[in-house]
Amino acid sequence: MPIRLTRRGRIVVFGFLLAVFGGLAALVAAPGQAADPPGPAPTVVVQPGDTLWDIAGRVKGNRGRDATVEDIRRLNGLDGYGIDAGQRLILPRTR
Repeated sequence: MPIRLTRRGRIVVFGFLLAVFGGLAALVAAPGQAADPPGPAPTVVVQPGDTLWDIAGRVKGNRGRDATVEDIRRLNGLDGYGIDAGQRLILPRTR
């Protein structure tokens, strides 16, 4: 026997499905900057002889050095791996 819904029943079912999908979308959505700790991003001034590898080794946190180097490159818009003394670099936040 098929189920027949009244107009009100269809509205209730539609509202329920909309709420479920909205809740799922909120759970799946990537966290924005609100998840970052407050305050300015950490930075470092490159010293003579420093390399990205050296800096990443000092600030890597829970991540590996390779991943930290790539994070530093991404955060600073670096195309290559060369850096200059006196350059200020934004560092990834450690967790």
